[in-house]
Amino acid sequence: MTIRVLLVDDQPLLRTGFRMILEAESDLVVVGEAGDGQQALDQVRALQPDVVLMDIRMPRMDGVEATRRIAGPGRDGPAKVLVLTTFDLDEYVVEALRAGASGFLLKDVPAEELVQAIRVVADGAAMLAPSITRRLLDMYATKLPSGEEAPPQALNALTERELEVLKLVARGLSNAEIAAELFVSETTVKTHVGHVLTKLQLRDRVQAAVYAYESGLVRPGTL
Repeated sequence: MTIRVLLVDDQPLLRTGFRMILEAESDLVVVGEAGDGQQALDQVRALQPDVVLMDIRMPRMDGVEATRRIAGPGRDGPAKVLVLTTFDLDEYVVEALRAGASGFLLKDVPAEELVQAIRVVADGAAMLAPSITRRLLDMYATKLPSGEEAPPQALNALTERELEVLKLVARGLSNAEIAAELFVSETTVKTHVGHVLTKLQLRDRVQAAVYAYESGLVRPGTL
């Protein structure tokens, strides 16, 4: 299967570099480029990419708003958004994840990691390392629930095992690691994760992780 990629960055030189890396892979094809968020929306509609590599800070419309319009709540298009940022503690990264991004990478990421991230996101998974999850959510701890609030009613729909799985997803564990932690098969874990996403109306594991923190189910600094 060929993965169709749209490059969105206001720096042409960076787009050229990413294009060279991606087009060296037999299963990736760059279908277009955009220099700002508004152009990205137009290109997504016209080109129907599978994955959008999205810069955050751009003129006219930033990457957060563009992400929200491409992959946010109520959007059922096929495009997944992988955010690119210069700094790993960019103040907009959490907002981009809340807006529907399937993960984020630093712009200086090694070529092989960029390629792998695109494949992971295209496959419907999420790209967010546990260490990055911890730093981001610790940074935004003051904006998250204190833990004294009543948990959202939606959590009542989850079984005890599904709550366990959600907490482990929030810690950044893979399906294999969760399976080992709970002494079950990976297939069982995938089923539980699917139920969690469906019941909470979440798009992927990144949104599930953010939801777990925002709801107070998991606290920053406990990973």
